[in-house]
Amino acid sequence: MEKCNFTVVKEFILLGITDRPELQAPLFALFLLIYLMSAVGNLGMILLTRMDDRLQTPMYFFLRHLAITDLGYSTVVGPKMLVNFVVEQNTISYNFCAIQLSFFLVFIISELFILSAMSYDRYVAICKPLLYTVIMSQKICQVLVGIPYLYCTFVSLLVTTKIFTLTFCGYNVISHFYCDSLPLLSLLCSNTHEIEMIILVLAAFNLVSSLLVVLVSYSLILVAVLRMKSPEGRHKAFSTCGSHLTVVTVFYGTLIFMYVQPKSNHSFDTDKVASIFYTLVIPMLNPLIYSLRNKDVKCALQRTFKKVCGAVY
Repeated sequence: MEKCNFTVVKEFILLGITDRPELQAPLFALFLLIYLMSAVGNLGMILLTRMDDRLQTPMYFFLRHLAITDLGYSTVVGPKMLVNFVVEQNTISYNFCAIQLSFFLVFIISELFILSAMSYDRYVAICKPLLYTVIMSQKICQVLVGIPYLYCTFVSLLVTTKIFTLTFCGYNVISHFYCDSLPLLSLLCSNTHEIEMIILVLAAFNLVSSLLVVLVSYSLILVAVLRMKSPEGRHKAFSTCGSHLTVVTVFYGTLIFMYVQPKSNHSFDTDKVASIFYTLVIPMLNPLIYSLRNKDVKCALQRTFKKVCGAVY
């Protein structure tokens, strides 16, 4: 049923993270630092894996695209969130809200499938090392990244179009710090059953299918590692997967906490905390995890630093 007494919505008001004035300045400084570290770290990872000849492997090809998605959705959300701390009323236009939602969905869903592609890459590297260069060819790597990007663009356009072709009641206050699908659904006058089912089915498919690839890949890796007789071989296998497994655990753990919690415990305040973690904190942590735990990245940083210093002096 359609609800009546609605007016045309031209802009939305984002409530942000907190309405307590004494917290505005310290939170602004904190999240500005987090976003800058995320932007510098991910941009540095993109450039490093692009420029360094020794990082031209499938593993770092996927890592580059992981950094692209991290940089993408943190930039879609971060700057607008920071504005909320310095203005009296943070508004976002109707069209820009739709754009923010669409780009956020593209990058956040793409990260799921890139992480699963990285799991498959680690499985091939450990379980089928002699066939690694054949199986993980440049063309296959491009397909494993290209198809998810196309699929995620389709999903993003479908969800965004469905939401923004429905009627908003006139109440335009979003209880969040960016335009997300769930807070927007609560503002609709139209029957939201169809779009709710679409979001539920797509979210379940995206989460389950990508997580299944991760679980199967690491199950096969664990079996292969346990069969290794050499302690050095086991250590090398675990060190190869360590960084990626850490990133997967943190990212999927946050999403599962957010979407699989009981409805009785579900609230927009809980969503805000989880959203802060996976939209700002995780993109900052990922480059640190890979740079601190990876000798190749450390060496590439040193080589790049020496080249820059040599060019300057």
